[in-house]
Parts: sequence; structure tokens; C-alpha cells
Amino acid sequence: MELNPWGSFEVKDYKKLMKNFGIDKIEPSKIPEKHHFFNRGIIFGHKDFGKVASAIKNKKPWAMMTGLMPSGKFHFGHKMVADEMIYFQKLGAECYIAVADIESNLTRGISLEEARKTAVEEYLLNYIALGLKPKKTKFYFQSQGSTDYMNLSKFVSKKTTYNELKSIYGDITPDKMVSAFTQVADILHPQLKENGGPKPVVVPVGVDQLPHISLTRDIANRMKFIPPAATFHKLMPGLKGGKLSSSDPGSAIFLTDTPKEIKKRVNKYAFSGGRQTLEEHRKKGGNPDIDISYQWLTYLEESDKKLKQTYDDYKAGKLLSGEMKGLLIEKLSKFVEKHKVNREKARKQVDKFLK
Repeated sequence: MELNPWGSFEVKDYKKLMKNFGIDKIEPSKIPEKHHFFNRGIIFGHKDFGKVASAIKNKKPWAMMTGLMPSGKFHFGHKMVADEMIYFQKLGAECYIAVADIESNLTRGISLEEARKTAVEEYLLNYIALGLKPKKTKFYFQSQGSTDYMNLSKFVSKKTTYNELKSIYGDITPDKMVSAFTQVADILHPQLKENGGPKPVVVPVGVDQLPHISLTRDIANRMKFIPPAATFHKLMPGLKGGKLSSSDPGSAIFLTDTPKEIKKRVNKYAFSGGRQTLEEHRKKGGNPDIDISYQWLTYLEESDKKLKQTYDDYKAGKLLSGEMKGLLIEKLSKFVEKHKVNREKARKQVDKFLK
């Protein structure tokens, strides 16, 4: 399997992937504070998280670094990553959030102006509404970083070779090479002197970003930084069962959708794990493991007890496919109604993050 941070692919065997790429299983018992993403295997693995856990336990400085690609509307797949960011912030992390405006320009042709507008309207507003706090948060644009940050990507380029990049990324073009160096600078940037110097840093990512993590860890050793840790999460599936994408409205639910839009889209597109007929479903039960409405509830429903009851009832045929969709529609609709209010409140705080 080849991991491509600029492409898309579907993981069918996470155990095999973890073995092939040296990803360690994450043990919920070792997590300082529980989150349902861990005990459900949504956050399924890590690299070197022990250093971060130790810093949390001993109340030492540590950071969480993540980036956003400002290329479309904010959907519930993005919310899942935001939930991780806010979780780490509550544990005491300094939060560094890079707007990948340079990368979006190099790899997707998005102008810096358009990237900035999308980053603020679609991402920052939602982050704040979801609970991100301005204290100990650095929200920045790649194109507007400090001098030391800008220089870091240039120094990084001297610590690797073309052959190494090719072995990690496969065929790599000059624009993607610059993008990779910029990503390395983003991940190492919390450890610059201006940010307090070397410290454990965790980067929550999908496994497609492993090439960036691997390159950064190698370069960190050559530049006297602490190699960054990473946690790896399963990507939320699209409504149709494939990739969840802003460019395909039939695959996504957006946080600015209305309950009416949510109901229409879930009923029309959400792939069902139910049987062909009502009689067969009652007799043999549905398959929650392939039912998209249930899969989404594993991310959104915080109660383990309620989720297990839903799983058991569906598998036993007590809960119908339409009723499963109804549970998801209700969950999403209640959320967006409350979130709409929180987004308007969030507008008053935007300037605190853009200083």
C-alpha cells in the first residue's frame, strides 16, 4: 500500500496497515482523560505518544499541532478533527493551527485571498463555536508566519535528499516538494525558540498524512528537535460509503445545513445495512457494521450504552433502517440548531485568534 497525502484512498485492513507502517496500537487505559474516540477505535494508533502522555502527567509543557486545508465547506468529518484538537487543548496543550494557504495554492490552485476567507468563515468560526479557546492557541497562515518559521522550511530542505523524498512520497514534483518542506516546518515550528524551545508535540492526523510525519520525525533528529508524536484516526465515511468530501454534497453533511437539508440528504444518500424486505430485516436483522447512519453515530453519540443498544437492536431486527436514519437525522438536527447560535456568538471572538 502506498500512502499519498495529496490523494485519496480507502483503508480496508487497519491491522495490516499498522503492521506495515509501524503504527502502535493506542491503549485507552494509558490516555490521561477518556474520550469515546479512543475506546471505539476511531483513534486507533499512535507514534511515540508516550512522551506526550508523560508531559501531561508531569505537568510539563507540550503542544498539539494541526493544519487545515482551506478548500471547501466545513463538514462533520472536519468536526471530528476539531473535537480532537479541543480535547487536547482541555488536557493542557498549546495549540498550533496552520492554515495551509501556501499548500492549497501550490497543489489546488486556490488563491491566498480565497484561502484566508474560507479559513476564517468555514473553519475558525466553527472551531470557536465547537469550543476552541483563544488562550494558548496560535492560529496562523503559512504565508504570514514569523521570519524564523519562514526560514525553517529552507533549513529543513538541507537536511534531506531527493532520493529520501522519492522513497517517502514516490514521484514528487517541485511544488509538492516545497509543500512537504512547509509541512515539516509547521510541525516543528512549536519547538522554535520563539515558542519556548523543544517540547513534546502531538499531531492528530489521518493515516494518509503519515509520509509527512515520517519525514518530519527523521529531520527532527537531524536538527536537534524532539521528534513529533502522532495519533491516527479513522476517516469518517461519506454518506454513500466512499470518501466524505466538501466537493460532493451527496457525501457530506455540513455544519451550516438546516434540519430540512439534513433529513433530505440522509434519507436519499445514507447507505443502509438493512435487508431487502421488512420481513427479512425483522427475521435476520441488519448489518450495523456497513450501515452509514450507524457508522456516523459511532462518531457523534457520546453514550456507549446508548450506542450499544442501537447496535444490538439493529442487528436483532428490532430497529429498522429508516429508524436508524431517523436517529442520525435527530442527532444531527439538534446539533446544527444549537451550533447555529454558537457560530454567531463565535464571530465576536474571531479577532482574538487573528492577532
